[in-house]
Amino acid sequence: MTATAQGYVTVIWDAKARPGREADLKAFITAAVTPSRNDPGNIDYEAHEVEGRPGEFVIYERWETRAHLDSHLAAPRMRELVPQMLGLIDGSIEDGIRLLRPFRPAN
Repeated sequence: MTATAQGYVTVIWDAKARPGREADLKAFITAAVTPSRNDPGNIDYEAHEVEGRPGEFVIYERWETRAHLDSHLAAPRMRELVPQMLGLIDGSIEDGIRLLRPFRPAN
């Protein structure tokens, strides 16, 4: 994968389900994968459950640019989904987000 001129953006999101909501959060995340993959500028969108830790999830996303990521986050469906998600996760959405920017050796 070659980075775009502005550099692609990678997002890692760690989420932990509220006690008793593990299956609900997994179903919620599962339903969000395909629509997110179809958003403009999406390179990769993968959901993972942490082995040996039921109810702990990691979402790995790559976007062509920060603008594509911002458009994804501002999509009407996301405004509808965020309040639902807050009822399923332990903590805030922001607490689990890490934005990564690629870099490569000069040679």
